[in-house]
Amino acid sequence: MLSKDQIAQRIAQELKDGWYVNLGIGIPTLIANHIPEGINVEFQSENGILGMGPFPFEGEEDADLINAGKQTITAMPGAVYFDSATSFAMIRGKHIQLTVLGAMEVAQNGDIANWKIPGRMVKGMGGAMDLVASADNIIVAMMHTNKKGESKLLEKCSLPLTGVNCVTKIVTNLAVLEVKDNAFHLLEKAPGVTVDQIKEATAGKLVVPDSVPDMDI
Repeated sequence: MLSKDQIAQRIAQELKDGWYVNLGIGIPTLIANHIPEGINVEFQSENGILGMGPFPFEGEEDADLINAGKQTITAMPGAVYFDSATSFAMIRGKHIQLTVLGAMEVAQNGDIANWKIPGRMVKGMGGAMDLVASADNIIVAMMHTNKKGESKLLEKCSLPLTGVNCVTKIVTNLAVLEVKDNAFHLLEKAPGVTVDQIKEATAGKLVVPDSVPDMDI
């Protein structure tokens, strides 16, 4: 099974030169550490930065330079800072080519639940609702199952939804899956993981081709 860092490494392979990319809280933030050679992308954080770099080394943190998850970050040469109104105008205006988010659940039709577990205190949805409502290319980075071992890839989400019919691809510690035609289509599996393990961990409809290659990690 892949580590969280390896999930980010695999998603980084989806980046295209010249793209503007929004990275959500959690695993997605690690993607900035794995940009493929020869690829130039601009990472955007909805709290107001375009040109976000990788995490700083220990001792080099700037407490005033943070991402949307309140983690300290670095800024690439030419990075710019702006207010939330400008940031969300960029998001709602569809100027972001890729959005990568974490999730608690994803349904086989592309619905995503990633902001609230009923009964637990939360600060709010943050920018997730705007991101999923405005982006055309959404990749989810998450573990395939929750801490209880229950599948997070479902026929229908049980938690409050963040967005509907919006997820295009999922990368987990077990597999890479495309979401289309009301099903999860298995594209790749993690090295050492079997198709049967993926089937057992997937509660929603799973379409498996005759041959499933290993991820290139």
